[in-house]
Amino acid sequence: MRTVLGDVAPGELGVCDAHDHLFLKSPVLPGQELDSTAAAGAELAAFRAAGGQSVVQWTPHGMGRRAAELPGLARAAGVHVVAATGLHQSVHYTLELLAELGSPDRLAAVFVRELTQGIGDSGVRAGLIKVAGGFHGLDAHARLTMAAAASAHRATGAPIAVHLELGTAALDVLDLLCGESEVPPDKVILGHLNRDPDPVVHAQAAAAGCWLAFDGPSRANHATDWRMPDAVRALAEAGHGDRLLLGGDTTTSSARSVHGGPGMPHLLRRVGPRLAHAVGADLVERMLTVNPGRAFAVEWPG
Repeated sequence: MRTVLGDVAPGELGVCDAHDHLFLKSPVLPGQELDSTAAAGAELAAFRAAGGQSVVQWTPHGMGRRAAELPGLARAAGVHVVAATGLHQSVHYTLELLAELGSPDRLAAVFVRELTQGIGDSGVRAGLIKVAGGFHGLDAHARLTMAAAASAHRATGAPIAVHLELGTAALDVLDLLCGESEVPPDKVILGHLNRDPDPVVHAQAAAAGCWLAFDGPSRANHATDWRMPDAVRALAEAGHGDRLLLGGDTTTSSARSVHGGPGMPHLLRRVGPRLAHAVGADLVERMLTVNPGRAFAVEWPG
């Protein structure tokens, strides 16, 4: 597992928020930027006080990662932090940046450099590749970034974490990454499956051998929280409990606990106990500890 303070054994992660953000900026979220180091530190400390020990930040290239700030925050809070490379949907970027990174080879080279050498001149290396699908499909930008991600995975072994828009297009993503690009399914993490709680699609994705992340609970515009326990139970009963992850996915300043929102601690204060009521504490503990260590583990070349 590659953290911002160096590589650690998967078993050292402890209780892990498998998908969240300490820093994030996008033109589609004006005025809600996660760009305060003080607020990020306070949120990370609140997560640690709730029992959290690791956070995987899915903020990709060009979205205000503030990589140089992450080691100090991790040390101060006593929390492992994993950074990401990758690229989100095109709407989050300027046309100039997209043109600059406009080929799979060029983009893959950026990903590999950030995974093996560091993000910019920060010296902080990423531990995963984050890409994104579209609503019930994959556009040309998604296909380009996923092709680059597959190439970077082959060069490094890094896992590929996928934003599914409102939880959709999971099978299209798997067809592209694991079918056409031959990425091993156990190196693909599908995010936001709780936002489209289709039991048939969930079962098919799990049977393919990928990781299923239930992340971003308690969003005012995603009214599917109440169905998540049933979705997790169905997957566990089908034998897929060892493929499930939990994350908070805090993407706006107002959603932080230190600003009055649910934030990172909510995952451990409310989501975990609610799931434990439905599926048992043992499975929830596995989703928060053992499974993330396996999902994000990498045998880095060299």
